[in-house]
Amino acid sequence: MNSQSLNQDLKNVDQLENYKIEIENLKKRLSYLEEQLADILEKKNKVGIVVFSGDLDRVLAALIIATGAATFGKEVSVFFTFWGLNAIKVKKKLSNKKWHQRLFAFLNPASASNLPVSKMNFFGLGSKMLKMMMKEKNVSSLEDLIKMAKELGVKFIACEMSKDVLGIEDEELIEGTESGGVAYFLSHSLNSSMTIFI
Repeated sequence: MNSQSLNQDLKNVDQLENYKIEIENLKKRLSYLEEQLADILEKKNKVGIVVFSGDLDRVLAALIIATGAATFGKEVSVFFTFWGLNAIKVKKKLSNKKWHQRLFAFLNPASASNLPVSKMNFFGLGSKMLKMMMKEKNVSSLEDLIKMAKELGVKFIACEMSKDVLGIEDEELIEGTESGGVAYFLSHSLNSSMTIFI
């Protein structure tokens, strides 16, 4: 074997080592890209909705979006805060509350069926008219949308701070409603493909 052939063999060995290193680097990059893709796909499967408004038309919009997303197989979390809590109340409780909490409880709707509309409420007439028009067009009522959302696995989260401020207790809310703060909701929504504020 001559020295030229030996040098060529050494170059080939060096090239093979370089190829092995490049292959290992490519495997690492591929693994990283697969992880990123999995994160993107997971985010695509989640929707977060914040319901701040206690207006019938706005809560209807939130629940239509929530049930629509759940129908498409999305994992949906709806965070009810401040006036939005009125949409998931099932009864009005006045006892064992501070005076200002009793006043809020007295002045706020007792349940989803008593929510006002955001425009042209006319002392409740606007709400009645909207419900009548929805019924004529076979549009699901808010109560039906809430039931449908629960059946589809939509997660309802009541803002803990808003509950404390307004004096709303768990027994006043729809069964199965979770309580949590902003951090709890963000743990759900930060991995969402979209978060909607209504």
